[in-house]
Amino acid sequence: MRNVLRRTAASLVAAVLLATTLTASAQAAAPRSGFDNWACKPSAAHPNPLVLLHGLGGNGPGNYSFLGPYLAAKGYCAYTLTYGQATPLIPVGGTVSIVQSSAQIEAFVDRVRQSTGAAKVDIVGHSEGGFQSLYGPKVRGYAGKVGKVVALAPPTHGTTFGGLVSVGDYLGLRPLVDQVLRDFGCPACDEIIVGGSEVAKLTAGPIAQPGVKYTVIASRFDALVTPHETSFIREPGVRNQFVQDTCPLDLVGHVGLAFDPTVAQLVANALDPANARRVICGFGPPV
Repeated sequence: MRNVLRRTAASLVAAVLLATTLTASAQAAAPRSGFDNWACKPSAAHPNPLVLLHGLGGNGPGNYSFLGPYLAAKGYCAYTLTYGQATPLIPVGGTVSIVQSSAQIEAFVDRVRQSTGAAKVDIVGHSEGGFQSLYGPKVRGYAGKVGKVVALAPPTHGTTFGGLVSVGDYLGLRPLVDQVLRDFGCPACDEIIVGGSEVAKLTAGPIAQPGVKYTVIASRFDALVTPHETSFIREPGVRNQFVQDTCPLDLVGHVGLAFDPTVAQLVANALDPANARRVICGFGPPV
């Protein structure tokens, strides 16, 4: 199991690093007026600032180099962080225990609320960040600070990590990531597999919390969080959707969800359903 988990984490890190590289030009070109701008004040149209949570093996600036500026251009004050770093010397997060990371995330939620003067935040989470967007309001008990949650491919009920080893091998990053795992390990990896300890906490009883509106978005072509429907929350008041329900030809993969113009529009509609717009189908990275 240890070798499988090491390969799993290696592949997740590799995939996120690839996606970050692919979107560097988008980061440079996109407007950043409301993205990670601590002088930003929420508008009447979008009173809840956004907290954007990255995936395992990623970091906030890289994971949200596309979606962050996109949402800022929609008029949101949007903020991200890199949580769960084993060491500040390496810009990779989410590898420490879910419990430790969730405490950092709650502190960041409070920082955003204090800076903006907002009573609540909305949370957009990708992969492990999606898991954290569900875990924090329920397990840490701060649902009263959250208005909406949009979770992209969260391993809600645990994941089997299908196909990850081949992804890591294909990208040729196994030696580098193996060194990181050898030095620091990956407690979070063991906690979000099927039967993982923090999955058990999240799924003991209802996941959705009163007063919070939830949307879960997944891809039928996700090779990392598997089986695909492990992301969904089959509870009243939760909207579960596949990208392909709207755009059947979009073959976006797990990492690509954060860099897909189709998904960006779905996220925007979930955050502001009263002003939802017709989605113009695009294509995300298949990784």
